Amino acid sequence: MQIYEELQARGLLAQVSNEEEIRNMINSGKAMFYIGFDCTADSLTAGHFMALTLMKRLQMAGNRPIALIGGGTTLIGDPSGRTDMRKMLTREDIDHNAECFKRQMERFIEFGEGKAMMVNNADWLLNLNYVDLLREVGACFSVNNMLRAECYKQRMEKGLSFLEFNYMIMQSYDFYHLFQTYGCNMQFGGDDQWSNMLGGTELIRKKLGKDAHVMTITLLTDSQGHKMGKTAGNAVWLDPNKTSPFEFYQYWRNVGDADVLKCLRMLTFLPLEQINEMDHWEGEKLNTAKEILAFELTKMVHGEEEAQKAQDGAKALFGAGGNTENMPTTQLSAEDLTDGKIGILDLLLKAGLTASKGEGRRLVQQGGVSVNEEKIADIAKEFTADDFADGELIIKKGKKVFHKITLG
Repeated sequence: MQIYEELQARGLLAQVSNEEEIRNMINSGKAMFYIGFDCTADSLTAGHFMALTLMKRLQMAGNRPIALIGGGTTLIGDPSGRTDMRKMLTREDIDHNAECFKRQMERFIEFGEGKAMMVNNADWLLNLNYVDLLREVGACFSVNNMLRAECYKQRMEKGLSFLEFNYMIMQSYDFYHLFQTYGCNMQFGGDDQWSNMLGGTELIRKKLGKDAHVMTITLLTDSQGHKMGKTAGNAVWLDPNKTSPFEFYQYWRNVGDADVLKCLRMLTFLPLEQINEMDHWEGEKLNTAKEILAFELTKMVHGEEEAQKAQDGAKALFGAGGNTENMPTTQLSAEDLTDGKIGILDLLLKAGLTASKGEGRRLVQQGGVSVNEEKIADIAKEFTADDFADGELIIKKGKKVFHKITLG
């Protein structure tokens, strides 16, 4: 099976332009393609897996990836799939986030001479003269067509800022610049990016002629997979300081029954024949498939040693004896206690299990918190040093999230 057919078999592709040409180019290893990553945080998330593993698959087949860091477009903010405006970040924040992205991407993609490239669109977008851009690029875009674009629909309901309205033009200019500068002939992105991405192909053809060979492919997910990697409204990060390897493993171990095989096909590099054999697995065997998924993805991000520790820790925790050695841990000091006590809402906050006391209050009131296997019903519940059996408390959030609190 060639690479294009494998991408189809893994359920990765949503929409393509010029399919036959794309198929031939990818299968012959002649594609130079880019995927963009806006730097809205200081870590990539599990939601970026779709893009990262795709880049790795295509590179392994001889194609050349360009990882486009959105140092410039992040200043504008992508309105796709949002009902509100994104938080405005400073140049310093964005530069820091971009450096964090680079270090994480190197675990997936091989960079170097003749291999993958990493470029930052701040290098060309921030130097553009506004009037020149309007004359050179703005004339190629129909406002009527832009307003019909899927990426703007949700924002139109609450009010689309003129700042965000420019995002499509900036993203389109990226493809135009990459085509002219590096010969980049293909772009990939989430399915909700289709309108933005077609803007890039149309801009190139209007500026350079209809014979310009540029192609667009979108993946079968929104925003490059950002529906994946969300748990209780929070992101699952690739940075181990934000999401520990154990927590990362547990997230994938607990995916829904209906999603496990889809995730195995889309995100892992296991042979399709091996995954297809799992199609009829049920009960405990389906749990085994989830363990395989969690191990493979944790190994990819954190290395095999951490993946094995996470798997062993999970089995020990949920088996007889409840071994907590590899459980995510927060250490408190005596200064964290007030008059020798600490309340449950403060414990949840310090453990990073809630973002605010209000969220913790709702979680307790809904019966979603246990400490040392005892359900907590009182939001005013307090703990003293004597409550730390063997120097630790085990907080359980919901059915699947465990966290150890130690007192130093």
